Amino acid sequence: MYRILIVEDDFDISELLQSWLTEAGYQTAGAEDGLKALEVFESGQFDLVLLDLMLPRLDGFGVCEWIRKRSDVPIASSTSTVCTVPLRY
Repeated sequence: MYRILIVEDDFDISELLQSWLTEAGYQTAGAEDGLKALEVFESGQFDLVLLDLMLPRLDGFGVCEWIRKRSDVPIASSTSTVCTVPLRY
């Protein structure tokens, strides 16, 4: 079974994603901020990371950089703001 890490600080969005993905047959784990995401990522093996870029404590760019140094797991990012910095991860 595929495992997906959902990194999202908006509780309603996180719960909705977890519900949909669980219903579709995926296992999920969640983190509500960037530092918690690092902790959860280290504690398990994930097949995909869904990553909000605007996070408290450590933003999604920092999370992405940290994960990429350790793993080639696919990362799908999202944000509610306009990003003007090109992503090169």
